[in-house]
Amino acid sequence: MSNNGNRKRAAPAAGRPGKARKPRKPQSEDEDSNDSVLLDQQPQENQRTPSPLGDEPTIKMPEELLKTFYKTPGVLMIAGLVSWDLVAKKENATARTHPNLYTFHRFTDRRYRLVVSGCSAGHSILITEEGEAYAFGRNTCGQLGMGDTTTRYVPEPIPTLQGMNVIHAAVGRHHTLFVTDTGTVYACGENKSGQCGLGSSTPQVLKPTRIRFTGKPIVKVGCGAEFSMILDCHGGLHSFGLPEYGQLGHNTDGKYFVTSTKLSFHFEMVPKHVALFFEKTKDGHVLPVKDVDIVDFSCGNNHTPQPRSLLIVVFLAGQQVAIDSKKRAYSWGFGGFGRLGHAEQKDESVPRLIKYFDTAARGVRSVHCGATYSLAINELGSLFMFGQTKRTGEANMYPKPVQDLTGWNIRSVGTSNTSIVIAADDSLIAWGVAPVYGELGLGELNKSTARPKEVARMDGTNVTQVAMGYSHTLLLCDDTSDAVKQKLATMPVFDP
Repeated sequence: MSNNGNRKRAAPAAGRPGKARKPRKPQSEDEDSNDSVLLDQQPQENQRTPSPLGDEPTIKMPEELLKTFYKTPGVLMIAGLVSWDLVAKKENATARTHPNLYTFHRFTDRRYRLVVSGCSAGHSILITEEGEAYAFGRNTCGQLGMGDTTTRYVPEPIPTLQGMNVIHAAVGRHHTLFVTDTGTVYACGENKSGQCGLGSSTPQVLKPTRIRFTGKPIVKVGCGAEFSMILDCHGGLHSFGLPEYGQLGHNTDGKYFVTSTKLSFHFEMVPKHVALFFEKTKDGHVLPVKDVDIVDFSCGNNHTPQPRSLLIVVFLAGQQVAIDSKKRAYSWGFGGFGRLGHAEQKDESVPRLIKYFDTAARGVRSVHCGATYSLAINELGSLFMFGQTKRTGEANMYPKPVQDLTGWNIRSVGTSNTSIVIAADDSLIAWGVAPVYGELGLGELNKSTARPKEVARMDGTNVTQVAMGYSHTLLLCDDTSDAVKQKLATMPVFDP
């Protein structure tokens, strides 16, 4: 009987080289890194030089429409992690430039009418009363639009946009979109998946550059981690960037095999119209939804550990959610943790009607996306949540009311990685579980809370806007009354 099965493999002879081991791939420092091995292996495609764009539009949108973008200006407040290069990274004490802010601090003497950040972002955009765009925060890919990759700790005006009236903006993990009063969109930052919409996948765009879109004027923009959405004035939704989980809404995840073992994606490098919306009946039949005019939307992240879905009212983090003119809500993208609200964890590559809100009494007014969860406010002002705000425990597979906020008049909503901050009536309400970095503003002793809790320090400050990044919160406080001015004067100042 042969004893080959028991024979030991001979050790390599002295001086004879053994088989070389493959070097281990370096591990990302990001806590929630979504850098795909498949993407890292993808070959560099030959880039075609895009044809030149026509002249920039000069005709402004109607004044009546523009006035809807001019919100009450206010004083800027900030809380949370302000060592911007540490956002979503593993703790590194030597890289910490400033201590976390566990209560809200006044930040700059300027007044702003709009504050913008995103649940996967470490940077923010501020729009002044005059429509001038300022930026600060992490800038590893040029997402601040300053022409370099230097982090900014104090808001600075964006040179390329000076002289323009910026009415809206959105930020992704490492890219930024701006809308001017002519309905023109500019983009900067990371573009390796085509998320800047320039017709190429040039890795970085250091200055705001006009996207390749010649359709109707754009009235709203939204960013996921690595994809973008724009909404035109006729209710048409257009998307571009990474299609990995169907978050672009074009009925594909864009995957293809480069070789038998290498997978890559067909990026959408210019805006493409989202043409189809559907509903699924109880018996499983799929029916198209006709006459869909989108009026609002929200984007979520589009990388592996986080949701990727979209609703017609607002963009959720990791997912997309949108609302149409009939107050119907749709969602699509990554379906994990139930963040799409369809009572299942299936990914959707085409916008699907959320049946829970498809009744006369449940029309949706607005939606907001976090990293792995979505929020919706119905016509009656009730707040619903679906998905999961923490890394353990049970997820909401379909929209469920947030009972603690029943009866509150919700004015503004901020969503981050795991935290939520809401301006309601005359109060500021916050909740979120670890990891937290001070973004709730509750103080150093009670950094987190699983239940909604009033931020007592902010009573009487008239908060009109809330925006959240991955680990920081921005507020605008209307200080036109003397009482609010006096209250804000007692607040600490953040002066980096």
